[in-house]
Amino acid sequence: MTDRSFSPSPRAMNWLIASTLLATSWAIYMRYVIIEPSVVGLACEAGLQTFQCQARSAVIALFGYSAFGILALAGALLQFWRPHVVTLGIALACAGIGLVLYNNVASAIAAMILLLSLARPGRA
Repeated sequence: MTDRSFSPSPRAMNWLIASTLLATSWAIYMRYVIIEPSVVGLACEAGLQTFQCQARSAVIALFGYSAFGILALAGALLQFWRPHVVTLGIALACAGIGLVLYNNVASAIAAMILLLSLARPGRA
């Protein structure tokens, strides 16, 4: 009986890297271009209704409830329980977003669980 650890194929790993990089880049853009600048915040609070202001209020509401960290943690626990490439991708993307958008604790725990899940046996 061989004990094979879960490891994505090289093709799947390329997709995982690209999706995680895209999600984290989106979170960096949202934080440093739309959420943090005071000019954008003042314009949105003055009544300007653009797509950026709507996205800003939606993201602020989501990280107010720690949605990104909770989603990353749930995905990581699911990945730890039943390893699969799709759950790994979702959990990695959500952990990257959560680490950038102020959900640090839950996203960091999710990242640690994702590292541990790579040592789990894969599906038969």
